[in-house]
Amino acid sequence: MPWKADRLMGLKLEFVERAVAGSNISELCREFGISRQTGHKWLRRYREQGYDGLEERSRRPRTAPLATAEEVIAAILALRESHPRWGARKLVHLLRKEFAELAPSERTVVRVLKRFGRVRKRVTRRGLSLVERAPTVVAKAPNDVWTIDFKGWWLVGDGQRCEPLTVRDGYSRYVLAIALLERNDTAHVRAVLLRLFSRHGVPSAIQCDNGAPFISVRARAGLTQLSAWWTTLGIRVVRSRVGSPQDNGAHERMHADMAAELQNAPERTRAAQQRSCDRWRQEFNHVRPHEALNGKTPAEIYRSCPTKVKPKPPLYPTAWLIRRVAKSGHISVGTQTIFVSSALAEHRVALQPLHGLLWRVWFHHVDLATVELVGPEQLLPPRRLASRRGVA
Repeated sequence: MPWKADRLMGLKLEFVERAVAGSNISELCREFGISRQTGHKWLRRYREQGYDGLEERSRRPRTAPLATAEEVIAAILALRESHPRWGARKLVHLLRKEFAELAPSERTVVRVLKRFGRVRKRVTRRGLSLVERAPTVVAKAPNDVWTIDFKGWWLVGDGQRCEPLTVRDGYSRYVLAIALLERNDTAHVRAVLLRLFSRHGVPSAIQCDNGAPFISVRARAGLTQLSAWWTTLGIRVVRSRVGSPQDNGAHERMHADMAAELQNAPERTRAAQQRSCDRWRQEFNHVRPHEALNGKTPAEIYRSCPTKVKPKPPLYPTAWLIRRVAKSGHISVGTQTIFVSSALAEHRVALQPLHGLLWRVWFHHVDLATVELVGPEQLLPPRRLASRRGVA
């Protein structure tokens, strides 16, 4: 039965005194309505500390990980107010200067900020340009379609990182390049492709995934500086779906062979690894028969077609508005400024009048977006205006 607080100490005293006098512990526990565990706990504390051990103890934990001193909480909130874009890690560095070893941990700072509603919720942005369907490109001859990708990286003996850029012909399976680049940026990838275009010709299409520097899902039509350059050369950009390596399955299969034969036996240096990659590419192209090619090697199927690498000027209808994209990625139409893409800086785009205030923006054959412009009558080319007014 429950006891009143003012009776509890008296009951404890009576219990332990009778237990010490020799009464049966189990019978005493039944008489006092307590568990044997509680009875033995009282008796143990009495024997260890005397009557002081029977005093009621606080049930509050010795440590309170969820509680933080008021002055520390105030300091955390003040720092968040002063630096709203700083994360918990930066705030902890400042707090250590003020509170030394009493400074809270990074997790505590996060907990305090959440408790007081000072954590900004991240907005998950859907990509501006995503591919919903698997590509249906079909290679019917050499140089119809090239595929390009970066092979997963590995370390060579001296600790340097290797992440080969691989380019292959989709029709013949001919591996055009395995290049270990110093940096995986637009300039280095473009330099490799320039050499390939000059030696083998410009393909009709290039298939790639949605990674940099090939594609940016946050840009119009996914164009980057690199893929915009491809477009100016008359190359159609074929994109795989996000997170779908099976869309470029043959290229991934070639990467699996590389992993087994090159990555699992790395060389001592990057230079030695590049030579090893070159040897592997020669054997793959000229020695290794392929079942998909009826036992022939890729070199027996592939044919180069060297050509000059020269951008093709866009052929826009005369009724469309032509604008050069500024370095900031904007175009000016009348008094209006529209952001197109910083990847298209210095390129020319065209605006096709649709109906009402709607215009469609094109870059060569690529549909960038549909925009709304105020006062379309004043934006039409002079020849179009003249025909509308009935002037010969």
